[in-house]
Amino acid sequence: MPAPTAVRRPARLFSRGSRAEAGRIAAVLREETIGGALLLAATVIALVWANSPWADAYDRLRHLTFGPDSLHLRLTLSGWAADGLLAIFFFVAGLELKREFVAGDLRDPGRAAVPVAAAVGGVIVPALLYMAVNLHGPAGAARGWAIPTATDIAFALAVLAVIGRHLPPALRTFLLTLAVVDDLLAIAIIAFFYTSGLSPAPLLLAVVPLALFTVLVQRRVRSWWLLLPLALATWTLVHASGVHATVAGVLLGFAVPVVRRSGEGPGLAEHFEHRWRPLSAGVAVPVFALMSAGVTLGGLTGLSDALADRVAVGIMAGLVLGKVVGILGATWLVARFTRASLDEGLSWLDVVGLAVLGGIGFTVSLLIGELAFGEGSVRDEHAKVAVLVGSLAAALLATVVLRLRNRAYRRLADAPDRAHGEAA
Repeated sequence: MPAPTAVRRPARLFSRGSRAEAGRIAAVLREETIGGALLLAATVIALVWANSPWADAYDRLRHLTFGPDSLHLRLTLSGWAADGLLAIFFFVAGLELKREFVAGDLRDPGRAAVPVAAAVGGVIVPALLYMAVNLHGPAGAARGWAIPTATDIAFALAVLAVIGRHLPPALRTFLLTLAVVDDLLAIAIIAFFYTSGLSPAPLLLAVVPLALFTVLVQRRVRSWWLLLPLALATWTLVHASGVHATVAGVLLGFAVPVVRRSGEGPGLAEHFEHRWRPLSAGVAVPVFALMSAGVTLGGLTGLSDALADRVAVGIMAGLVLGKVVGILGATWLVARFTRASLDEGLSWLDVVGLAVLGGIGFTVSLLIGELAFGEGSVRDEHAKVAVLVGSLAAALLATVVLRLRNRAYRRLADAPDRAHGEAA
């Protein structure tokens, strides 16, 4: 009698993850949602302050310079926010990336394929759209091609938390993992395309404290009086090399082990993530927004002049249109070539809503704009306006789509309760 053949279940997109991963995602969502609210508050303060009678005080604060010149660390306050505080943000991103691909649900290639492909599509299409708009644009405009490629995890999750309380958890997990992979791609872009005047000697010297840091954390050492000086030394040397200092944060995050030696309980990466994520979401990113988002609009005339710049048009097109086409198109291609289907109860309209939400590019977009055009330049100011307007447009459009879907899921959730009440 022939042995029965196993029935192969069809692949599902956005299927439920493990219970442990769902709990971790829920904790991350809570912290990032609070961070998103603080980020929004800091942005509003910066914009109001920069366009108020006290704008000169804001400008003096941003350009307040301090730090040791011998270590190439005599920076403005806004420079410390971009190079120093954002290194904490990228350290947490590095921890999370390693955690996802080593011990999270994304260690399964089949489960990882969708958010990775969506993130790649959400980088490539906006960049191509920006370049198409600026193909015959002014000299130097092409340097901004990467500005619309980033998704701001804090803002996006904050919007989703407010408008999508009844959406399936798998959609939230997808958005979070997409944004994390998006951060990895942004880090690679910054390291390879926005590094100028590379000095090999400091970069090679940075290997020494990084290696010592790696040895200590691999031995599960948690003593900050040992780890913090090594991390600061790595950051200082990477900064002096000409590579953007935020790359040091990612390298340090990648060095931390994920799995415990005993194989039970959270690893050191998760422990560090719990310690540093509140500082990243609650302090580092909002302070960076306060120092970077204060652009002088100059009334309706100044705003219209900024938005008429081809650089601004390319950024807004990339965020509002390019992200949707890239994320949605890549997800559809994965489904098409793997013959996978959406998980039961989900709709492609859900994916459209998430793809639009992915167009909220703020923190990393502002950083890349400064690296591309120079902080305080006219083109950088126009890029900031475009990032703000494009992100706001993406948030509003996503709100419309996801509110409709949220209402549909709420009706489905309420239907059994109504039926039970009628039966009683």
